[in-house]
Amino acid sequence: MNGTIRRITVRRKPGDLRRGILAAGPFRIACALGRSGTTVFKREGDGATPVAEMRLVKAWYRTRTGSGRKSRPASRLCTREVQPGKDGWCDEPTHASYNRHVRLPFRASAESLARTDRLYDVVVVLDWNYSRRGRGRGSAIFFHIARPGFPPTEGCVAIEPSAMRLLMPFLSPRTRLVVHR
Repeated sequence: MNGTIRRITVRRKPGDLRRGILAAGPFRIACALGRSGTTVFKREGDGATPVAEMRLVKAWYRTRTGSGRKSRPASRLCTREVQPGKDGWCDEPTHASYNRHVRLPFRASAESLARTDRLYDVVVVLDWNYSRRGRGRGSAIFFHIARPGFPPTEGCVAIEPSAMRLLMPFLSPRTRLVVHR
């Protein structure tokens, strides 16, 4: 397959609100969704994946010692390496940096992009409440690596590492991730 995947579609898996099937070009990939399923009324901390069409903003990656991955993933997205102890994401709705990359340490509530698990080894920032922010409408809605067995996320869409490696070369700023009810 050549070129860019223009549209990634995510639909809930029948019988399980917290899992989905992701369709991207010829690929069909299992994914994890939020612990509260999906919602059209996304709020900070509700654990739901927003039903929306979201553009892919940029990607972050983490190089792990001994992981075998030493370089940036192939992608047409703007990608940056996570700097442990420095890169974070603000999830404090009252702060001016809400739903933005921040430098750690940070006075307001923020999560580290250098997680100790593999979830953010590759993390794509989705344009949920990013271009046009609304306080309390949800932050850190990402497309990232799933935990083994696909337990639910906090509101993100997550896939296996091998599936992320497969998709990354076909992703670009023109790609849209669409979550359906």
